[in-house]
Amino acid sequence: MSPTTLPAAGPEHGHVTFLGAGPGDPGLLTLRAVEALGNADVLVAEHEVLDVVRVHARSGVAVVETDSDPSSDPHPGTGAPQLTVVDGSSTTAAAPAVRDAAHLVMEAARGGRRVVRAVSGDPGLDAYAAEEMLACAAAGVPFEVVPGVAAAVGVPAYAGVPLRDAQGADVRFVDARTASDRCWTEVGASDGTVVVSTTLDSVGAAAGELVAAGRKPDTPLTVTVAGTTTRQRTWTATLGTIAQLLKQTKVLPSPDGGRPVIAVVGERSAAAQREQLSWFESKPLFGWRVLVPRTKEQAASLSDQLRSYGAVPHEVPTIAVEPPRTPQQMERAVKGLVTGRYEWIAFTSVNAVKAVREKFEEYGLDARAFAGIKVAAVGEQTAKALVAFGVKPDLVPSGEQSAAGLLEDWPPYDPVFDPIDRVFLPRADIATETLVAGLIELGWEVDDVTAYRTVRASPPPAETREAIKGGGFDAVLFTSSSTVRNLVGIAGKPHNVTVIACIGPATAKTAEEHGLRVDVMAPEPSVHKLAEALADFGLKRRAAAVEAGDPVTRPSERRPGARRRRSTT
Repeated sequence: MSPTTLPAAGPEHGHVTFLGAGPGDPGLLTLRAVEALGNADVLVAEHEVLDVVRVHARSGVAVVETDSDPSSDPHPGTGAPQLTVVDGSSTTAAAPAVRDAAHLVMEAARGGRRVVRAVSGDPGLDAYAAEEMLACAAAGVPFEVVPGVAAAVGVPAYAGVPLRDAQGADVRFVDARTASDRCWTEVGASDGTVVVSTTLDSVGAAAGELVAAGRKPDTPLTVTVAGTTTRQRTWTATLGTIAQLLKQTKVLPSPDGGRPVIAVVGERSAAAQREQLSWFESKPLFGWRVLVPRTKEQAASLSDQLRSYGAVPHEVPTIAVEPPRTPQQMERAVKGLVTGRYEWIAFTSVNAVKAVREKFEEYGLDARAFAGIKVAAVGEQTAKALVAFGVKPDLVPSGEQSAAGLLEDWPPYDPVFDPIDRVFLPRADIATETLVAGLIELGWEVDDVTAYRTVRASPPPAETREAIKGGGFDAVLFTSSSTVRNLVGIAGKPHNVTVIACIGPATAKTAEEHGLRVDVMAPEPSVHKLAEALADFGLKRRAAAVEAGDPVTRPSERRPGARRRRSTT
């Protein structure tokens, strides 16, 4: 048991965990935070961190969300957080109960339930968490605190601004909303680093306070909005020029002027140093919205890879999988597996594994039915699906992950060593004949069985279609010719500013036939190599902008008409 693990809550009073959800990046949650969320019966979360923490809560947890609309505050001007009960058991949908946070936390803790109260950043720096802790203490409700990464520390780290160095200057933290004249005077007289929590439209006023208190107008300053997320943006200026810079770059005035920012004042935020240390915003695809025309299940590892490059993947299924129109052939083949009809079974997709697994479950079978049968998988993702089923494949291509790659490693039929000469090939209705022909040439008999049908998926939501056609996406990854045809069919052609990346020559040819200009092609037919190629494209594009002295922008921020489609005539 970990030193922070507490015994089960009592029947009369539950247990409350005050949890810091960090500044925005879901990856900054601590292991202890994930553990607490997984054990919670009730989750009370501020609106801005709800998506970060809810993914780690168990199914069926009751959720209480911060009301993000200030106009609904029944006690305007008090500043106390108001929470709206959103789980159906706590209130009626027509009249949500709005009460102060401390009351709701206490109410949720009664009856022996475990409550997680999640706040942005760190609970120790939250203006109201201490009051809620005192309320728990007064009522005899046990509680614990799980620290989080404070925005004032995490955001500068992601912006490439170290707060201290070998010289060890002081670091002061100031909340501009509550800072007194005395506070401004003290930090103005100091030559240490000052980290100011404020809002975008109040940065100029905070800079003015520091100058009036004695700081030199030419003191370097960085301002970061949406820190630690892929929407992060940082401006470098001085105390005397920041207000003018935000106005010149048309950042202000803006309806988003009330967004929180972290400003770092001091020599360590100088532009020359930040250029070397800005590791996050300099990722090759930072902030790029990348369209991945696959289902969430298919795109999981690809989307994770894109996120590692700083991109924001958006999965849009272009095909849907349905059972075969006549299931009898599949039923006979599965029965043949059990009766020893086959020497091999070859899986050419994750969907084929899923189709066979579902048929097994229908008959009450499990992975033991593969005993004595050799199993082949066309690639790593298909192999992972088999392992999840409880089957370790005997053959995965050592080279290209395709039907041709599988044939390269497939042994020819040998009547001495192979008692059976038949291969079961469950696959899609639209699969090519490459593998069948190759296996026959190697001396094998093949039962080529339609395990599932692929049909065009339903159109994505109107907002996604508009973004595709209007240039809202920075890039789209095409992993097959069918994804090109289907995406164009259900959503329209991507805008001419969108970077088109294709997995191979055949897919690129189909894209060109649809009037799209191909910018990126994978060096080999692998979705991960395709993502690498797109990242390399983004890195070169960024380097060219820096070398030319131009601002680094995303493709979707280009001027309309800056790039033309390749002619199809």
